[in-house]
Amino acid sequence: MFHQILFLMSAALTLICAVAVLVTKNMMHSCIFLLGSLLGIAGLYATLGADFVAVSQIMVYVGGVVILMLFAVMLTGGKDFVSKAQNLLGLAPSMGNKWTFSIAGLVAVVFGLTSFLLINNVTKVVTIKTQNDEFVSTVNQLGHLLVKNHVLAFEISSVLLLGALVGAAIIARPKRQ
Repeated sequence: MFHQILFLMSAALTLICAVAVLVTKNMMHSCIFLLGSLLGIAGLYATLGADFVAVSQIMVYVGGVVILMLFAVMLTGGKDFVSKAQNLLGLAPSMGNKWTFSIAGLVAVVFGLTSFLLINNVTKVVTIKTQNDEFVSTVNQLGHLLVKNHVLAFEISSVLLLGALVGAAIIARPKRQ
């Protein structure tokens, strides 16, 4: 029952936020909706029993990419973040409306349930899966496969990421006169 509720809430969060990314015109709101969509996908991974992929989704995409996008939007200025009514009336910027608070509540519930499911799967003793058992943790199996069978692919991906980091540093360095 818990898995079905988490699956339905994650699917709803993913779809609602993905449509909101397409519809909204404000870049900052679009980044926030992308954050909600990626958290919903992590919840879907958690309900499928892929706890390693769900944690990777949260750490890499939610923790890295979306935060990087938010900083890029805030540092470059993007579009105006203050509405015309706030400028005209001298009002303080509001933090949201009923729509954004309801989406934020759904994100918080899905993130909490996903975190609970992931922590619960990690703390369980790994047993052999039968037809009636719940999903077992995949972290141990993935670790063994990466270190033993797929070590070359693991090392090539680390060199690729190192190359991307060096390329980003070269692009971001100041230009000489």
